[in-house]
Amino acid sequence: MSRESTESMEKIATTRLGSAGPEVGVQGLGCMGMSFAYGATTDPDEARATLERALELGVTLYDTADMYGFGENEKFIAPFVQAHRDEIVLATKFGIVLDKDDLDNRSISNDPAYIRSCVEGSLQRLGVDVIDLYYMHRRDVNVPIEETVGVMAELVAEGKVKHLGLSEVTGPELEAAHAVHPIAAVQSEWSLFSRDVEAAVVPAAARLGTAFVPYSPLGRGFLTGAFTDASTELGADDFRRTLPRFTGDNATANAALLAPVRKLAESRDASLGQIALAWAQQQADVHGLPVIPIPGTRKRSRVEENAAATRLVLTESELELLEPIAGQVAGGRYANMSFTSAGRE
Repeated sequence: MSRESTESMEKIATTRLGSAGPEVGVQGLGCMGMSFAYGATTDPDEARATLERALELGVTLYDTADMYGFGENEKFIAPFVQAHRDEIVLATKFGIVLDKDDLDNRSISNDPAYIRSCVEGSLQRLGVDVIDLYYMHRRDVNVPIEETVGVMAELVAEGKVKHLGLSEVTGPELEAAHAVHPIAAVQSEWSLFSRDVEAAVVPAAARLGTAFVPYSPLGRGFLTGAFTDASTELGADDFRRTLPRFTGDNATANAALLAPVRKLAESRDASLGQIALAWAQQQADVHGLPVIPIPGTRKRSRVEENAAATRLVLTESELELLEPIAGQVAGGRYANMSFTSAGRE
């Protein structure tokens, strides 16, 4: 597999988003960075062109959330969504409450009234009648998950939502939720650097016929070699500066872990990111469930590169070379892991 011109690339393969979910491309697109978290460097025209190019390549699952830019991300992708409503699967989320005056101050809400206000807000901002995949973004441990999913199931019955998803839940939480209403997809961080979900969540999803949607499959850009220390190379408003594994001594140690990724990239005439994505895609075969990574990008060239990775199949020996990486990573994936599935396992 080489990094030749991608203008004439065939569309990527498809898979089903859970046993009862819609058919989607085997890779989706994370839209968050187009207007949130990764610095104010977005070229709006290029980002819009990236959405279009992704669809041309067969990427049909588009992922956003109400908290990305306080709703601005949903508004940004709305024209694209409306123009291609029958061609795409639209995913958005509720559950994280941000303070506009202090972005470090965030809380979680799964209150029924809050959920209902969130879905109405998302529908309005996106300019659609129904959301294809509606996620609980984070779990509020003070609200029984059965109650939360019960409210979400009501939204399905009312025709406002088609399929349900959960983000950063434990295996037992997924089991409990699925008993109330089928869960089409579970989303969590899953990459060469982050494999905690394999202990319980992935096996539960496989048993239940739930698809897994890895976010940050490129380690928020670190696995591509785009930066080596967030504190010195990224802007002051870049969210990655707050993540322990991307700064200081942790970053230095973790950058060294990319050596086998570089080795494979060179031998395959591929990019580091393509090796990382190929690894993520192949977890579908390893664990026996649909896996649809959602790498985020704001550039057409990157979405072409990412889509090309769906045709790269790593050998057993290559997978073995990559196997030790996650166990050597220094620093957590968040400073506060209590909001994650790993923090409750």
